[in-house]
Amino acid sequence: MDVSAFCRQSNVVVVAGKGGVGKTTVTAALARAAATCGLDVLVIGLDDSGGLPALFGRSEPFGYDDVLLDPGTGEPRPGGGPRLVPGRIRGRVLTSDAALLQYLGDHGLGRVSRRLVQTGALDVVATAIPGLREMLVLARVKQIERDRSADLVVVDAPATGHALTFLTSSSGLADAARGGALRSQAEQVVEMLADARRCQVLLVAAPEETPVNEAIETAYRLEDEVGVHLGPVVVNGCYPVLEHLDADPVEAARAAGVPPPSRDDAERLARAAAFRSTRQQLQAGQVARLARELPLPLVTLPYLFSVDLGGPEIEILASSLTDGIAALP
Repeated sequence: MDVSAFCRQSNVVVVAGKGGVGKTTVTAALARAAATCGLDVLVIGLDDSGGLPALFGRSEPFGYDDVLLDPGTGEPRPGGGPRLVPGRIRGRVLTSDAALLQYLGDHGLGRVSRRLVQTGALDVVATAIPGLREMLVLARVKQIERDRSADLVVVDAPATGHALTFLTSSSGLADAARGGALRSQAEQVVEMLADARRCQVLLVAAPEETPVNEAIETAYRLEDEVGVHLGPVVVNGCYPVLEHLDADPVEAARAAGVPPPSRDDAERLARAAAFRSTRQQLQAGQVARLARELPLPLVTLPYLFSVDLGGPEIEILASSLTDGIAALP
């Protein structure tokens, strides 16, 4: 599949997955892959920017206003840093409180909203209507999408359980509200979520039993309860497959013409090879099960043996993501 065409399939991509599978990392990698194709990309964090700033080489958190992460000149950064990509990348955070205040202000209730903030009653209003917070955040995403202020909006969704609530809240609110502006907003959000040209969800899993189980369950629930279009599943953190792990360390050293390891080192190497072999077998089994039980294409990303992830690592993952997308039928 053409990578640029893939990144232009939907105006909004919501990246969702179980906590700990690298959902935020995949969000950053997708944004960089799209920008490499020349797209103007807006990355949105929800409630806070989390680890997104560090993945783009920034120490300061994002706020409600756009922050320029990469101007998109295609020129090398001063000091030999990561290459700037052709497309621009921006980041921002959408919070439920800010979305509620903006909604009230847009409907002529700016003075009321200021009063709510001063009295601390904002939470009371927001919790009085179940699903209101989530719907208003999605309504803001919808407005950004309609304004076409970016070629692609990538949303770093909450962890899977909260992501289901986040994505299903609007349909529930549309059914519950009898009419008025609130129901209209909810219906417009539902329309965006159900339109594959406007929105799709990219699920992220790790090649382990629990994340795979959760990805399968989430995929079917999203299709049944939201009707949202699902893109390929990204299997993150896959160990590169090594061959000859059953080789004897001493014999391998002799064949390579290097001094053989000591007895203790040979035992350590054998244990490490056994661990890696077991890991590869488990990984292969879970990826195969995911492909068997969920009729969606898979894209795998490598495990990076790094304590901290930043710009260089995101470039590696973006390149792997690009290769995986290009290999899709």
